[in-house]
Amino acid sequence: MLLTLLGEFVRPLGGTVWTATLIEAMAALDVETKTTRQALSRTSKSGTLEKERHGRRTRWSITPAGNLFLEQGYDRIYHFGIRQEPWDNTWLIVIASVPEADRHLRYRMRTRLAWAGFAPIGPGIWLSPWSSHEAEALETLEGLGLAESAISFVGRPGAFGNVEERIHEAWDLSRLEARYADFITNFATNAKPSSDLEAFVWLTRLVHSWRQFPIYDPGLPHVLLPRTWNGSDAAKAFHASHQLWSPAAGRWWNSLVKMAE
Repeated sequence: MLLTLLGEFVRPLGGTVWTATLIEAMAALDVETKTTRQALSRTSKSGTLEKERHGRRTRWSITPAGNLFLEQGYDRIYHFGIRQEPWDNTWLIVIASVPEADRHLRYRMRTRLAWAGFAPIGPGIWLSPWSSHEAEALETLEGLGLAESAISFVGRPGAFGNVEERIHEAWDLSRLEARYADFITNFATNAKPSSDLEAFVWLTRLVHSWRQFPIYDPGLPHVLLPRTWNGSDAAKAFHASHQLWSPAAGRWWNSLVKMAE
């Protein structure tokens, strides 16, 4: 939730924010002060934020690395489900292994490759329908120190085997459709903010919920999706709600910033 606030409100306004502003904003989202301070500490240790003392007050700034991270996330989140490149029917397979004892590294590889649209189809074997994601996979593995032992393959399916069946094994599309249906119900049907504060709460929760989908949805080519697919409807609901609530949510956030200043 803190990363959502940083990307949605702090970064567009210069990338700096007082602790008091974040504490009050997170309180509006039902997050306790102690939890917010812990999140700030963890985010600082990760290199996304750095702090500067002003007497008894603390002002946080997004670091260059944090800015790049948020910029990449912004592009993925706000274009996800809308744009799609033409598909040439080729698949990308990446084989990369992690030592059994290094579970933390395995988790990081799994989450980062999932964010890049990959799914595991066997021990150390990752599949993506987009050969153009090879460079992103290599960058991910290089960042984790796993690139030297990894290998990639690009090609088309052979004469035997059921590709569609493997797709449903790799990605649980039925569950994903249910998640999209819940998203549409929660934010396009039931959410009707009546004040700037409510608009801020709903907008933040909207973005926070939507930013989870690129982890679970690889953005499969349309020809591989079921006829009932509702991901595009969810994307339209996200953008419509975001556009509708942004002005009021921005006013409430700016009022917090002014009070802190």
